[in-house]
Amino acid sequence: MFSKILTSALFAGALAGLVAGVLQLIFVQPVLLHAELYETGALVHFGAEGASGTATVAGGIDVLRDGLSLLFSMLVYTGYALVLLPLMAVAERRGVAVTARRGIVWGLAGFAAVQFAPAFSLAPEVPGVAAADVVLRQIWWWATVISAGAGLWLIAFSRNWLGVVGAVVLLLAPHLIGAPEPDGFTGPVPTELGATFAARALGVGAMAWGLLGLFAAVFWRSEQAASAKASTLQPRT
Repeated sequence: MFSKILTSALFAGALAGLVAGVLQLIFVQPVLLHAELYETGALVHFGAEGASGTATVAGGIDVLRDGLSLLFSMLVYTGYALVLLPLMAVAERRGVAVTARRGIVWGLAGFAAVQFAPAFSLAPEVPGVAAADVVLRQIWWWATVISAGAGLWLIAFSRNWLGVVGAVVLLLAPHLIGAPEPDGFTGPVPTELGATFAARALGVGAMAWGLLGLFAAVFWRSEQAASAKASTLQPRT
């Protein structure tokens, strides 16, 4: 069982992470590079130099940075797959078949727990914006992910109204408590760039998580089929 989960997670995570990394390089990284120009003072918001920001960003390409970004993305999504696949295995033991279509739903649920739920109160941020203490934000982020994941699990598998009520409480609690916020909202980066970055980061995340769930289900079914075939070919004594 462990070897099947590990193999499926490695293939699914690496493939989904590669796709996510490419999408990030195309859609997300240019916005980050543009924001960094404002952070360093190379561009000034509302200044005469701000109009040429897009042309300035289109200059050079850092191959090493791009390569490391792709590698990091593949490692991150492999880690996500190592969490997603054991949960799929548990669900299958409870009588829920893991199909490609359901895999996409699993992936989108993972996106909702890991990215969308925290972003509801703590949106993805570009460099240079005001932010609260990083430790407090990390604690709140982890608590929100765990709470949202548990809530979604209850929605999917609870068989009474108490489970649904508990799920609603878990989903709402972190946001009713509130995410850590800075004392003031200041920064050199235009709000339009921040909005574009948040939208693209979440969009890429949704696509990548959906693919992760699909790949995880496909590889898991493939491993299951190979294991069943191997058991039938073993000689009987």
